Amino acid sequence: MTQQIESFRLSSGLSVVVERMPDLQSAAMTLMIPAGSVYDQVSKQGTAAILAEMLPRGAGGLSPREYCSQLDNLGLQRNISGGTGHLTISAATTADRLCDAIPEVAKMVCSPHLDDAEFDPARDMIEQGLMAMEDEPRQQLGRELRRYSYAAPWGNPSEGTREDLPNISNSDVREHFSRFVRPNKSILGIAGNVSPDQIRRVLEESFSGWGPGEEFEVVAGARPESPFHITHDSTQTHIGLSWESVPYNHDRYFEAWAAVSLLSGGMSSRLFTEVREKRGLCYAISASLSTLKDEGRVFAYAGTTTERAQETLDVTMSEVHRLHEGITDEELDRCKARAKSSLVMQQESTMSRASSMARDIYHMGRVVTLDEIRRRINELTVERVRQFVLDYSPKSTVLVTLGPKPLSLPCT
Repeated sequence: MTQQIESFRLSSGLSVVVERMPDLQSAAMTLMIPAGSVYDQVSKQGTAAILAEMLPRGAGGLSPREYCSQLDNLGLQRNISGGTGHLTISAATTADRLCDAIPEVAKMVCSPHLDDAEFDPARDMIEQGLMAMEDEPRQQLGRELRRYSYAAPWGNPSEGTREDLPNISNSDVREHFSRFVRPNKSILGIAGNVSPDQIRRVLEESFSGWGPGEEFEVVAGARPESPFHITHDSTQTHIGLSWESVPYNHDRYFEAWAAVSLLSGGMSSRLFTEVREKRGLCYAISASLSTLKDEGRVFAYAGTTTERAQETLDVTMSEVHRLHEGITDEELDRCKARAKSSLVMQQESTMSRASSMARDIYHMGRVVTLDEIRRRINELTVERVRQFVLDYSPKSTVLVTLGPKPLSLPCT
């Protein structure tokens, strides 16, 4: 079935993409605003995260309780998060209520209160989240692995740091909102059983008070050198690895995806089979493809005992370097089957489609249809994936470890 997708730009400058999904009874929206943690001031990391926590705490003349009740009355499931590049507002409800929900969601960006009384509770919530991460070694490792993999500020933790939180005031949050929460370069994706013409009219009215602002370019700084070790008194060692790949907008992205899926796409994947099942070296191992707009990397993780940590690292890297060997049609077919299952689920989820379309516009400047994704997956061959693995063998490999003692990357 042909997808019914329309794109347009509001008078405020907000880019909108709408997909009509007439067979579903739900509707969802995802608003991506370029106001994430990369725009935090030096020594004030966490400003964007606090802002995301404060946006739903009162807006449009309604108190926090009144505003929350208004959204609940619409049956609105919502999430507001401060990510690395974007502040994202996602919401879903029944299709017949979306036009009533849009004006309420718009209040968060057009007329949030950002009251002083809500600042301390919001900052406390962020601090509690950071404290919880400190008790989770794998999350702590992940934060450091990202910091060593991407140049600042793209590698900075989107949640901020406990050290910087005391430096942030509500005036900093308001300034961040005023400078960066603007419609130009923001992207809104909407999916569901909706009328694009009706949606456009509602959006124009709802976001009419949201004016454009100055556009800011992020200047990349330095990337710290690895390996890096976090000393942690434990019987376990956590291993984080990353290496260069290609971003989502690259012509060979689907080959990159297939390569990572061969490595870590299920219980029959190379890492799970060779490192965990056959050798029993670790209790957890995985790899995934991460992408910024102009840079992509593979991130890998293994959790193991301290005694077998170096062997786990050595065998993992050996499997990565020999990935091009012996790829079979059966292996690739399993990867394709998993991808097609994900596509089917995406067709049944308005929230997933709204988010995907917004991300497509950001990364590609256009919506990548499900038919195109399906075609790109079907076109994958063993030889194409094998050649990609050879062309993009691990470079600039980053190693971050957490445990009693550091490890060393094997010589290749």
